[in-house]
Amino acid sequence: MFKKILIANRGEIALRIIRTCKEMGVKSVAVYSTADKESLHVKFADEAICIGAPPSSESYLNIPHILAAAEITNADAIHPGYGFLAENAEFSKICQEYNIKYIGATPEMINGMGDKANAKKTMKAAGVPTIPGSVGLIDTVAEGKKIAKKIKYPVILKATAGGGGKGMRIVHEESGFQKAWDDARQESAASFGNDALYLEKFIEEPRHIEIQIVGDHKGNACHLSERDCSIQRRHQKLVEETPSPIVTDELRGKMGEAAIAGAEAIGYEGAGTVEFLVDKHGDFYFMEMNTRIQVEHPITEEVTDFDLIKEQIKVAAGEPILGINYFPKLFCMECRINAEDPGKDFRPSPGKITNLHMPGGHGIRVDSHVYAGYTIPPNYDSMIAKLIVSGQSREEVITRMERALSEFVIEGVKTTIPFHLKLMKDKKFQSGIFTTAFLEDFDYSDL
Repeated sequence: MFKKILIANRGEIALRIIRTCKEMGVKSVAVYSTADKESLHVKFADEAICIGAPPSSESYLNIPHILAAAEITNADAIHPGYGFLAENAEFSKICQEYNIKYIGATPEMINGMGDKANAKKTMKAAGVPTIPGSVGLIDTVAEGKKIAKKIKYPVILKATAGGGGKGMRIVHEESGFQKAWDDARQESAASFGNDALYLEKFIEEPRHIEIQIVGDHKGNACHLSERDCSIQRRHQKLVEETPSPIVTDELRGKMGEAAIAGAEAIGYEGAGTVEFLVDKHGDFYFMEMNTRIQVEHPITEEVTDFDLIKEQIKVAAGEPILGINYFPKLFCMECRINAEDPGKDFRPSPGKITNLHMPGGHGIRVDSHVYAGYTIPPNYDSMIAKLIVSGQSREEVITRMERALSEFVIEGVKTTIPFHLKLMKDKKFQSGIFTTAFLEDFDYSDL
């Protein structure tokens, strides 16, 4: 087992990893920018090293500074969390070269799954259902139009280096193809420095379902069932739940086996998710694989009673998995609490938290790094807490979530709590019958 782990991240995920390290008897090292010197992860770690100025490029994305912190503290492993360097193949490779264990995927796996077109080709070869579309990248508009005509409109153009909904355009008919092509390439080049595109059939009325997997160094993988991530705004997840209201035991088994087949095809090591779109007929298609721990991992922990961060660390240390799949024993839902104003197009609301009261009671968990008096910096992601609620049924979870949200007091900044409260009261949401387009016509006017 590792003696000391450096956490190359900030906020709630850094604190989450530190807590597991303490329980495992492993020393922890926090790194922080000057904007985060008062953050809880800095206070709770065994050691803390300042790695630069507030901009991410000068701190949390600064590989030389992070490696220098690992060398100074004699850390023998680095946990990247999610975001920042969590899916950076170069960072994973440099850690290998410096003989520091990167608690995540190898550079080859990150590159293989990070390139969406290549990932699709790999999964298809492994027998995982994939969305009809181009074989690899499209070189010309004419080629794209030819494929679109064959698989029938609507289609979606996607950036191969994409993520977060950037570099994506839906095309409903041939007359709109050229503009969508130009817009997607331009946005992709600006966001990722890569304007390469591929094309897929656009799945109508989809649900976004991901399967949590864990793989070991021997090439074995298991799954811990699904998470439904269909409540999204501009391709950004806001609420996640497990089990999914639309996933039957039979579908769960098929999706789980497909995820395992994909993971074992690349010899995947670590915690990751295989993400699928499920159409209105119950057919599922591979979308992408995330080679890291996800923001929403706590809901899987609550329904399976497994510490996924602990499992990640054990696998990275060379311990084999048991090879058993795990299924939900409870129902669980997570609301992402962001420092944003939902009444003003979710505009970021950094600033000082003047008063804070977190909810409690049976079935309530809050993962957060904030406190009364804490100043939310404007430099990073706006998520300040995750409210995780579990119960014996989906109905019980929604009722409990509404109660917990009503207790959650954050003053001094605007938050998304009013949005989540309204969502919990929404009849369509309560029914469980909705798609990824649910929030497109949601009424934000009274928030």
